[in-house]
This record gives sequence, C-alpha cells and structure tokens, in this order.
Amino acid sequence: MAESHMKNGRVAARIFALIRCTSLAALLAVTGTAHAGQPSPDESQLQEHGHYVNREGHVVHSPAHSRNGKVPVGATAKCGDGTYSFSQHHAGTCSHHHGVAEWE
Repeated sequence: MAESHMKNGRVAARIFALIRCTSLAALLAVTGTAHAGQPSPDESQLQEHGHYVNREGHVVHSPAHSRNGKVPVGATAKCGDGTYSFSQHHAGTCSHHHGVAEWE
C-alpha cells in the first residue's frame, strides 16, 4: 500500500514538473486553444512571451510590451505600465501592471 502511494506521488510530481516546464504548444494541447472570438497575438510583435491559464482554462498571453509601438493583434487593453493585455475578462485585467489605461 505504501508503495502505491509513493508511486502515485512520483507520478504527480512528474506531471507537475511537466506542466511547469512545458511549452505553450503542449499547454494548448492539454487545455484547448485560445478563445475562439479572440485572435492569438503574433509573438514576433511582443517583447515578453509569458502565458497563464485563465479561470475558464484558456491559455492567455500575459501582458507584454509591443516591439514596434503599435497595438498588438489580440490586445484587449493597454495597461498603465505600457504593456498590452490579452485578457478575456475585465476582472483582473492589468493587475500588477498599474491597472487599465485604456480598453482596445
């Protein structure tokens, strides 16, 4: 019985490590694609390349600065720190980025 719990713990640890270290492509395969009504941002237009999973389980690009100063494809708001948000909900948009400066 103890061996079973240890094996389950190791499996859970491997899954957690995989999720932490995985690429965006793997996350999309597990959680689904970006929100159907919102185009995915062009990574080449952005300086930062982080992502998060929102409350609905969609992978969303984290706020990022535009490389060319233009509004990136898929941006929903400009944050107070100059980054663009790709949030799919108003609640929490631009949190930790000085709030929403303007909605796109």
